[in-house]
Amino acid sequence: MASSTNEGSVCYILAYNLVFSVDESQLFTVPDGWKEPAFTKDDNPKGLLEESSFATLFPKYREAYLKECWPLVQKALGDSHIKATLDLIEGSITVCTTKKTFDPYAVVRARDLIKLLARSVPFEQAVRILEDDMACDIIKIGTLVRTRERFVKRRQRLIGPKGSTLKALELLTNCYVMVQGNTVSALGPFNGLKEVRKVVLDTMKNIHPIYNIKTLMIKRELSKDPELRLQSWERFLPNFRHKNLTKRKEPKKKTTKKEYTPFPPQQPESQIDKELATGEFFLRESVKKRKKMEEIKVKQAEVLSKRQEERNRAFIPPKEKPVMKKTNKAPSEAKINIEAIKAKVRKAKTKKLGAPSVNPVPQTKPAHDKKKKNKG
Repeated sequence: MASSTNEGSVCYILAYNLVFSVDESQLFTVPDGWKEPAFTKDDNPKGLLEESSFATLFPKYREAYLKECWPLVQKALGDSHIKATLDLIEGSITVCTTKKTFDPYAVVRARDLIKLLARSVPFEQAVRILEDDMACDIIKIGTLVRTRERFVKRRQRLIGPKGSTLKALELLTNCYVMVQGNTVSALGPFNGLKEVRKVVLDTMKNIHPIYNIKTLMIKRELSKDPELRLQSWERFLPNFRHKNLTKRKEPKKKTTKKEYTPFPPQQPESQIDKELATGEFFLRESVKKRKKMEEIKVKQAEVLSKRQEERNRAFIPPKEKPVMKKTNKAPSEAKINIEAIKAKVRKAKTKKLGAPSVNPVPQTKPAHDKKKKNKG
């Protein structure tokens, strides 16, 4: 009986494999160009039975922008027959279904739209949530770090210099990422949102986003190869280890633990035991007092001598440094050049300031002086 059942099960398995033999690689991949058909009114002609509504609050600084773009929001939600109301007194936005609404998921997309608008996402990007292949994720990062200064530094690290890190993350994940206050808003496909959430949470845990961006770049290149699609990518991905560079401060005084002994420590000797050992216990009281007085006098004499030495130090003159005598070396006798001296004397005589010249040149009188003499 047991053998017949085993044979039957084996035959059933073989028949199942022959009938339903499908390539496993086709089960894990989506055909290129395939798209889920859109949900139309023909799929739900009777509409919805109950009215659903969602509301969200927005900050005061978004009031001006929402008033400006509110006609565009109503027009975008009107295609899905969703009613939207803006309450500026309470600071809230409400979306609800109507009798003409046929898509039950449209109100959920409208809820995501008003959430993104409240988190400072521009309308041009937030309206993409109404598409079928789009989703959004609002990540709360305000409570992940204790101190405010550390939170601001890590949030700025996520943005990067001039927004370069955030731009690289958007290109690799095909998502729009907006960092505002204590939240990070992401808009894009489901696979990209998963990577964005991982990068944001790791950044708040003090893991630099450049490591995750490098991993995403490697994954992007590996996905282009059809042979590696069904293989494990762990051998290609980098394994970054967290290094704690801050060393623990060592104490100045290190205490070493003593070896454990089951026996208690030896009791210290009392004063009586010490006197018995030295023999002072058997002396008389007068002798003991005399001995103590002698010890006190010896200590007093030592202290007095030290004090006297300290006082005498002020009267001891300091040692003078020996004066170094300058030895003036006799100047070397230069040879006197008599011919050079004679030449100098001759030049001095020829000058006006010196002696008159040997052959004086006669001075010529000007012409106007001669005319004056002739007239006289």
